[in-house]
Amino acid sequence: MTQDYSKYTEEDRKVWKTLFERQQKNLPGKAHSEYLKCLNQLSDVLNPDKIINFDELNEYLRAENGWSVVVVPGLIPVDDFFKLLSEKKFCSSTWLRKMDQLDYLEEPDMFHDIFGHIPLLMNSNYARFVEEFGKLGVEYGHNKTVEKQLQRLYWFTVEFGLIKQNQETEIYGAGIISSAGETDHIFEDDIDVLPYDVDKVLNNDFITSEIQTRYYEIESFEQLFNSVVELQQSLGEEVNV
Repeated sequence: MTQDYSKYTEEDRKVWKTLFERQQKNLPGKAHSEYLKCLNQLSDVLNPDKIINFDELNEYLRAENGWSVVVVPGLIPVDDFFKLLSEKKFCSSTWLRKMDQLDYLEEPDMFHDIFGHIPLLMNSNYARFVEEFGKLGVEYGHNKTVEKQLQRLYWFTVEFGLIKQNQETEIYGAGIISSAGETDHIFEDDIDVLPYDVDKVLNNDFITSEIQTRYYEIESFEQLFNSVVELQQSLGEEVNV
């Protein structure tokens, strides 16, 4: 599949600009500085003034860490998802929500996929974490227990991860960064923020249809990458027992 840029409507452009500018104003002081730095690095192609063009974006991503964006029709089988990540390919839809859907979607659209997920792939430790996560999925995806654990790991890191910077809790998870409501929820409501512990994460179930109340906070993206390396080692040891 490819992105048909000619099909975007005036409403699509308005939605993109509205969502982008809203979070651009909302995130400083809330999102981790590395996310904001990476977003700025991509500003020539990722900005509120025009809908993202995947061909232009991929030139930047490939030059930095070898990643690229590939088009998918929507949610895809988990095995395919793992394989794409292992090949340094991040999947994205090409459709955008409507103006009356700005604050809630059941299925992620292109704004979530791109604005939320892509900037941090410019960071080497984060990008390596996502790649190794994908490789784990390819290697152990046949094991339904491990597959479920990896889904939990993805949820509490890539989608809803928090990070400590200068003793302050900040955001890096795409599910928070792409949503004004989720962003404000982190700082306005009573939530449970736990130190990042991969074993606890693997055993912490979640419900996708409810707003989050429990989050895990990493100390650095290096810690995040190291945790997936350690998980790879422990899974290998279990297989060889």
